[in-house]
Amino acid sequence: MTLQIGDPAPDFNLPNQDGTLVQLASLRGQRVVIYFYPKDDTPGCTKEACNFRDQWERFEANDIKVLGISKDGATSHTKFINKYQIPFTLLSDTEPCPVASSYESYGLKKFMGREYMGMMRHSFVVDPKGNLELIYLKVKAATMADQILKDLGLD
Repeated sequence: MTLQIGDPAPDFNLPNQDGTLVQLASLRGQRVVIYFYPKDDTPGCTKEACNFRDQWERFEANDIKVLGISKDGATSHTKFINKYQIPFTLLSDTEPCPVASSYESYGLKKFMGREYMGMMRHSFVVDPKGNLELIYLKVKAATMADQILKDLGLD
């Protein structure tokens, strides 16, 4: 089963950096960017988060919620947010990463000849009705936010 544009976005209920549960269905009526990333405070993930941060005013002006999802816990998310002044919500999807799995964003990865299960760097835009509007499986971390804004005609 491969997710397609127009499919209902898989709903979820995950804790944010403060431990408060965030449910996707409760955000209906506005666009939501969901981006999955491997780990807080690593080079690629920092570039991606900072690109969203640097474009934050555009997302906010267009009533677009941004949710970053990784396996990291609340303490790690809070440090990452404070270190880089990240203005949006980070959610924890702990192993076995059921939410990332429902978005086909968790699976077998290879690094330096080693295989392991991990979070894929994928991004999704959910429309106000709760359906997938855009899907990005090939993500350039440093420019993902710019690309989403461009594809939505908001650049």
